[in-house]
Amino acid sequence: MHSQKPQKIDLNAEYPCPCRRRGRLIPIVLTDAMGCDRCQKLFVVEENGYVLEQVATSYPQKPAWRWVGNRWIVAQSKLKQSYLYIALAAILVLLFGWLPSALRSPNSANILIWTIVAVIVAILPAFMVWLTNRH
Repeated sequence: MHSQKPQKIDLNAEYPCPCRRRGRLIPIVLTDAMGCDRCQKLFVVEENGYVLEQVATSYPQKPAWRWVGNRWIVAQSKLKQSYLYIALAAILVLLFGWLPSALRSPNSANILIWTIVAVIVAILPAFMVWLTNRH
C-alpha cells in the first residue's frame, strides 16, 4: 500500500492522466510540461515539482493534483482553506458580538431586521466556501 505523502513528479516518467480518461501523461520535449495522449490536455509542474497543474482551462481556478505514488489526489489551494477560516470567523462574530447586541434592542421590529441581516451575512461566507469547494 502506498503512502498519502506527495512525491516529487519526475518529468521523464510517464503517469496516468489525472482527468480519469485512461490516458497517459507523456513529457513534452524541451519543456517543463506534460501532455495526455488521450484527452490532449496539457499540464505543467509547479511548487518545486510536487504539483501538476492543468494549462489553458476556463475554470476560475486551475485544477491541480499531487502524485502519491500510485494515483493523483486533488491539491487543495490555500485560497480554499482561507475561505473556511473567513466563514467561521464571520459566524463567530455574528453569534457572540452582533446578535446579543441586537437582541437587547428595545424595538421588536428592529430585532427582525437585525436577524435577517445576520442570517444573510452568515450565509455569504458559507456560499463562498461552497463555491470554492465545488467541482
